[in-house]
Amino acid sequence: MEKDSRIINKFSQRNWNETKSNDSWSIFKIMGEFVEGYDRMGQIGPCVSIFGSARTKPDNPHYQKARDIAFKLVNKGYGVITGGGPGIMEAGNKGAKEGGGTSVGLNIVLPFEQHGNQYVDHDKSINFDYFFVRKVMFVKYSQGFIVMPGGFGTLDEFFEALTLIQTDKIGRFPIILVGKEFWSGLLEWIKLTLIEKEKNASPDDQFLFTLVDSADEAVEEIDKFYSQYLLKPNF
Repeated sequence: MEKDSRIINKFSQRNWNETKSNDSWSIFKIMGEFVEGYDRMGQIGPCVSIFGSARTKPDNPHYQKARDIAFKLVNKGYGVITGGGPGIMEAGNKGAKEGGGTSVGLNIVLPFEQHGNQYVDHDKSINFDYFFVRKVMFVKYSQGFIVMPGGFGTLDEFFEALTLIQTDKIGRFPIILVGKEFWSGLLEWIKLTLIEKEKNASPDDQFLFTLVDSADEAVEEIDKFYSQYLLKPNF
């Protein structure tokens, strides 16, 4: 029994050493993703990111609304950035392409669901293995976030941006939630429970984002913000 224990410990130590070695080498891959992202995204000009569910079908009203928003954005001089996949991401890239504007796709390698869409500009499609590197690109090179109905990933991107602005890690930029019926329950919980009851956030934090219903309202909020501020990367 003691011998078996020594063998197990030996193999555990070896596996731990291999893991540490792999962790060290992964730093170079992470650096490579940052370098490629900075090099390619630094050339795109002012853009707005559109987020939402990869599962949204083309016959869904949210799909058409995301497409309309993207079309209107590029006609205002903005490019459009999405996660490069299907659903709302495809709708955003499609609207940008139809409007003759810049259409960027920051794709993530996943074992399911995610695949590139055909509406991303060929020279503006970038693949990432690391979610955190990809999120840096969204925040650094977006002049605004349009957040359509989505799932956990959409919520992650929404709250990541809010946290960075709340803590002054980046400058403020417009974050627009689209779809009052979809978002109202979450926003009510933020106001009544998170802020008023538990006091886990400042009352002013609920004004770091805007809730709208239409494509025109979403684009107007972007324009209204940048009538007061210069367009620039966020850090």
